[in-house]
Amino acid sequence: MISHHIFLIGFMGAGKSTIAGCLKEMLNMNLIEMDQEIVQKEGMPIAQIFAEKGEEYFRQAETKLLASLSQESPAVVSCGGGAVMREENVTLMKKNGKIVLLTASPETIYLRVKDSQERPVLNGNMNVEYISSLMEKRRPFYEGAADLTISTDQKSPEEISKEIISNLDKALA
Repeated sequence: MISHHIFLIGFMGAGKSTIAGCLKEMLNMNLIEMDQEIVQKEGMPIAQIFAEKGEEYFRQAETKLLASLSQESPAVVSCGGGAVMREENVTLMKKNGKIVLLTASPETIYLRVKDSQERPVLNGNMNVEYISSLMEKRRPFYEGAADLTISTDQKSPEEISKEIISNLDKALA
């Protein structure tokens, strides 16, 4: 049914992994969790990669993974929150598929991530104000990359997934 990758982008906690799983089922596509792929390849959690090898190393790993996807059959790809901060990554995504930006309010994001220890970018800044400020810095990158933007606030994963499928169908028509 879908002949290209669907890249889900957005801030941490926007719902990328949840929606990717739902789309995988609804569209009968493969699922690629970029962060999990990198963790598996590196043999250590993201926080440890950041601490031992640095954020730049991690961002390079994201770019290598995105480049390799041109050889893969169409999949739903849940991107790391910072993947679109590199122009090279956006170019690779646009070449290989459609980019869907998932958004949520800073308050919703906080509620979703507040108990997580796997968010190195927030290092000790787990509060709505910091999240809001970081979201605002990233917003132009997210919006500049997106082919489609969907709010995830107060919607079920099924509602969000149906909205994505419906709008992607229109975009491809």
